[in-house]
Amino acid sequence: MKKKTRLLVMINNLYGGGAEKILQTFLRHLDSERYHITLYSVKHEKLDESIYGSNINTFRCVYSGGENSGPFFILKNKLVNKIKLLIYKYFSPHFFYKLFVKGTYDIEIAFIEGYSTRIISGSPNKLSKKYAWVHIDLFTNHWTKICYKNLTEEINCYQKFNKIVCVSNGVKKAFSKKFDIHTNIVTRYNPIDSNEIVKKSELMSVDDGFCGITIVTVGRLEPQKGYDRLLEIAKRLKSEGYDFRIQIVGEGNERNNLENYIEENQVGSVVKLLGFQSNPYPYIKNSDLFVCSSRSEGISTVVTEALILGKPIISTRCSGVDELLGDNIYGIITENSTEDLYQGMKNIISSKDLRDELSVRCEKRKEDFKVDAIIEQIESLWN
Repeated sequence: MKKKTRLLVMINNLYGGGAEKILQTFLRHLDSERYHITLYSVKHEKLDESIYGSNINTFRCVYSGGENSGPFFILKNKLVNKIKLLIYKYFSPHFFYKLFVKGTYDIEIAFIEGYSTRIISGSPNKLSKKYAWVHIDLFTNHWTKICYKNLTEEINCYQKFNKIVCVSNGVKKAFSKKFDIHTNIVTRYNPIDSNEIVKKSELMSVDDGFCGITIVTVGRLEPQKGYDRLLEIAKRLKSEGYDFRIQIVGEGNERNNLENYIEENQVGSVVKLLGFQSNPYPYIKNSDLFVCSSRSEGISTVVTEALILGKPIISTRCSGVDELLGDNIYGIITENSTEDLYQGMKNIISSKDLRDELSVRCEKRKEDFKVDAIIEQIESLWN
């Protein structure tokens, strides 16, 4: 029997965002006969096998959690994590890795930028192949600077990897521009399980008989997603008498700010914050229009999912969106400003013919998302 490839995959946290959903799909579709998979989460969380599948042989967390709920254990875990955080901050990735990452691997993957990438860069194993995934435009949104001592350290960490894997050509260009690294960078699109998305979209009905235009967006409630400006647009459209509603599926740090805006500007009748939904697909399926208001993206997972469900899409111009939607072929792309998104939304809300035409085009586009082919392209990095 052929020896299994020992695969280590590290992610910052397990749930809540596009990168995490992509990892779930990726791991579920790996051949368990070929790989012995160890999954690490930097944040302490419980692994839900119903979401991640049964392929994972070993699961560990970098930081300690509350398996025991007594006050002694809570205090102990807080102290241990504080020590780990100090070691992360003041010592090298190599030192941190040797202390807190167990095992020896053939392939080591940092599946998201930031903490995971810095930790995996410290691997002392010279025989393992190392890959760093980049899911976002780091030139526009350099959030990872909080994970490193300085830009030089971040560049040095990336240079420890065999390949830097960007999820779109736009992300690749932005990465090269930001870090002045031009070699060992490749593009691999995200694996999306079309059949699963369609199946989940049919598990329940969320149709409540609303007769106007239902607009849906899905994402974390964070400044990057641009929901503040989407609320400004909702206020303008309401004042102009359009019959519509916007449903925002997701949770995050901006909830209080968004709720305050909704109350102060009296747009609660047209905007609903639906919170985190483990299955957002019925909401997308029930919509008349999907909107992506992001200030920056790598390549939008939810835009891809809306394509698969045949929904008309309007999106601000971010990395990867033109690769998904073409030159306004499979959806409408506006410039990345509140005014341009407002004008685009007004046009598409006003034209049922345009929405119908985009839905027909999406039906053709979704045939391009074959999960097995994309998994093969990813595996070709190390095979």
